[in-house]
Amino acid sequence: MIHVFTGPTLAHSEPVFSAPQLRALPPARHGDLDDPEIEPGHTVVLIDGVYHQAPALRHKEILAAIDCGVRVIGAASIGALRAAELHGHGMSGSGRIYRAYRRGVLSGDDEVAVGQAPDGDLRAQTWPLVNIRHILRVAERERVLDRRTSAVLLEALADVPYEQRTEPAVRAVSRRIAGVEFLLWLRGRRLHDPHWGDVKRADALGALLLARKLPPVVPHVGLGVTVSTGYTRAWANGRATEKVDGRVLPTADRLAYQQIFDPEFPQVWERWLMRLSVGYDGLPLAERLADLLDDGPPPAPAPYLVVRPVPDLHDPDTVAVLLDRETAADREAVARYAAANLTARDRIPGFSPEAIGDGVARTTLMRLWRTDPVAAEDAAAARGFRNTADAVDRMKGFLAGLLADAEVSGRTVC
Repeated sequence: MIHVFTGPTLAHSEPVFSAPQLRALPPARHGDLDDPEIEPGHTVVLIDGVYHQAPALRHKEILAAIDCGVRVIGAASIGALRAAELHGHGMSGSGRIYRAYRRGVLSGDDEVAVGQAPDGDLRAQTWPLVNIRHILRVAERERVLDRRTSAVLLEALADVPYEQRTEPAVRAVSRRIAGVEFLLWLRGRRLHDPHWGDVKRADALGALLLARKLPPVVPHVGLGVTVSTGYTRAWANGRATEKVDGRVLPTADRLAYQQIFDPEFPQVWERWLMRLSVGYDGLPLAERLADLLDDGPPPAPAPYLVVRPVPDLHDPDTVAVLLDRETAADREAVARYAAANLTARDRIPGFSPEAIGDGVARTTLMRLWRTDPVAAEDAAAARGFRNTADAVDRMKGFLAGLLADAEVSGRTVC
């Protein structure tokens, strides 16, 4: 299967996507390569990707996919730029734009960036600079423009922000600098071929042709480098799920519920930290930290204040340890609180857990943990949070459900 991330560069209505092995997807964003339908042995063709309106696809995500046995080809747009950056790490590139990035002829992402409508329309609303460069080179070769005029026009259009480089803007600047003759020439070319001068589209079609011609992906032993970090584990954790009690629940939500509501979770977190330390020198983690930190009188700081790893929630052993005290009632609460968020969205225009004020979530945490703002940072660390802000963000996801429970029972939450 060939998974193609595209939108403004190559429309999903293109005839090429009628091929059964091609799967057309919207421009790639952070997390898209974790799609369970993208399996080892498959090919990903990365053409377009978002980076302003949503979190962008990270380099580490591409490397992780490659390391799992997925072939990744980049072309035409952000795919060409990423392929040039990662060509030495297993990502393939295709097309003249990719080669220009590799040679250093192109460098910035503004060369291929285009504006899009905010309503989800995937069509480009502006002209990419890389296409304008190509058109001006052809105009020079055909003596429609001299070299100086072409250079002045290119500089003027490059000064226009990419999201404002609409067709009327391009025509207005071109008319002022190059005159009507250039616009008539360009119009004639486009009347004969509506896609004339669209280098990005040509490169995208070439990449699809390449992907279909290449032999199947050969199993490999990986990149030989570690692509797993705290960041990549955190990203992957957001997509870890498990079917339990007849429901599919996000593992990260189940863990956060235990971290926040179980008064004994600090002991659970400490046991997991101790488990991580086994196999190095046989010393308990607290003793090893005392040796390593040997810069003051004992006792050494608590392990949770020094070591703050991100657990891998795709690892069954890790999940078993961290959810050791979870009950069926806890899982029911996680599902109920998730449903409360959906209900709140329906009832309150613009509601989202993220929009809840930090102060409300922080006050609720202080009450639950029976602590004060001074001790809150240590309390959060003891429960496996990076810091209090991390705990506050997680608390927001449960507040709507907690308030709904409070309304039923008559309790005060915050």
